[in-house]
Amino acid sequence: MDILSIIIINNLDTNAIIAIALYVGLAGAYLLVIPAATLFYLNQRWYTARSVERLLMYFMVFMFFPGILLLSPFVNLRPRPREV
Repeated sequence: MDILSIIIINNLDTNAIIAIALYVGLAGAYLLVIPAATLFYLNQRWYTARSVERLLMYFMVFMFFPGILLLSPFVNLRPRPREV
């Protein structure tokens, strides 16, 4: 590390470090953790959900759309094969 970055790190007070960590944690939860849990839940309950539960699913997709869009290239939600 160079001298300037060491000086900047040393000049940050504890409240600023806590605030930065809080913002990073909330952004990580909003963009990665909750959308991943929502996609897992959708995959498990899509065909058996009742009306109120489906309303909750639609709300979660609407609320966490940026994170779901961010995770969408890595998720493969294919429909289950039909039983004949």
